[in-house]
Amino acid sequence: MTTKFADLTIEQQVETMLPLAKEIIGGFDLGECELESINHEFNSTFKVTAASGDRYALRINVNSQRTLPNLKAEIFWVEQLAHVEGLKVPTPVKNASGEYISKAWHPMLERELFAVLFTWLEGEELGDEPTEEMMRATGRAVARMHIASRETQLPAGAELATVDDMFWGNTDSITPSDQLTAEDKATLARAIERIESTTKAMYARTKPQLLHADVHPWNVMWHDGDVAVFDFDDCVIGIPAQDIAVTLYYNDTPEQDTAFLAGYQEIAPLPDYTEEEMQILRLQRRIFLLSYILETENPEHRAMVPKYLEETLRRVHALLG
Repeated sequence: MTTKFADLTIEQQVETMLPLAKEIIGGFDLGECELESINHEFNSTFKVTAASGDRYALRINVNSQRTLPNLKAEIFWVEQLAHVEGLKVPTPVKNASGEYISKAWHPMLERELFAVLFTWLEGEELGDEPTEEMMRATGRAVARMHIASRETQLPAGAELATVDDMFWGNTDSITPSDQLTAEDKATLARAIERIESTTKAMYARTKPQLLHADVHPWNVMWHDGDVAVFDFDDCVIGIPAQDIAVTLYYNDTPEQDTAFLAGYQEIAPLPDYTEEEMQILRLQRRIFLLSYILETENPEHRAMVPKYLEETLRRVHALLG
């Protein structure tokens, strides 16, 4: 019987990614490079140290549903943000063919994977316990992104989903799942209906724009007293309150929430939302992630389903009754 990629351990999956990473890096004029796996979750990321000593981050899309037009949009936007005063982001690097997007065939997955090389960011991820100072700086960064992107128009050939739906343009893995009972699905369907009606009302009064859509402590670096935001792989077109909801979802304390919102307001007024709407948007993030772990190739994430589902249902009942 042929072993499936999803049945491999994380370590084994990374082993299958390393030859692809070497093949992709061979397409850059970097000389002999050292590669080190630094993350293998939604995507597979390698630290690349070139012969010159320069460092880069190579991101290979594995579980991502991103298309070529999506990646073109991400690259365009990141390049725009790199020129925003007070905002730090990594920038994409062209390969020897003059392209930002590289491709390589993964024989076990039986499909072509996209990859992008980015400049390296110094520092450490904010991690599990970001301080109030870190969250305030993160709030300033998100506000700067929102201001800079209010009127940004994507070029021809670049596309992003407008996330006025429950799953933000991704596949609904909840409805067809055999890991959920009929009662589970009914509870989640009630929550999804409420989320979509709330989102529709918010879109009716707010102009959509480009959003990062995944600003959390593991996508923010801390260095020399300031932050840098990376991993724009989830960027979308939406309303700023959705971006804020994502960050607040990952916070553990009211103090972190307060610091983040205070930092945002140092740069711009908060977008239009009620507290109830923000709670609904935070619940949306929870259910969105449940859909992801139900179908991911990542074995560690799939193992989270029982406990994650239990807590998700508890939150639905607590919010909606």
